[in-house]
Amino acid sequence: TGSSDPYCIVKIDDEAIIRTATVWKTLSPFWGEEYEVQLQPSFHSISIYVMDEDALSRDDMIGKVCITRDMLAEHPKGYSGWMSLSEVDPDEEVQGEIHLRVEVLGSAGSRRLRCSVLEAR
Repeated sequence: TGSSDPYCIVKIDDEAIIRTATVWKTLSPFWGEEYEVQLQPSFHSISIYVMDEDALSRDDMIGKVCITRDMLAEHPKGYSGWMSLSEVDPDEEVQGEIHLRVEVLGSAGSRRLRCSVLEAR
């Protein structure tokens, strides 16, 4: 039909932490959602999966972005911008990008992740 019903799942080290709302019938969703969660000191990466909700079968994975601990260390004030989606299944071609704002707040003993899932295209 030329459109999707996208939503995002945010995972920290493969543990699902956040699920955004589904934006129906669009290829350019706007979420504008912001989340703040506790961050384990030993975390390795934050992954954001863009999914296509499907009422009749399993939801399709459109693509993902991965932000490593080292990438966040390179941006001490946080990262904000568009990131290209990468494939999850090597047999699938992925096109698109997602606009995120990610920052780590607090000290080493009590860190929080602030993640803003803004929009995609």
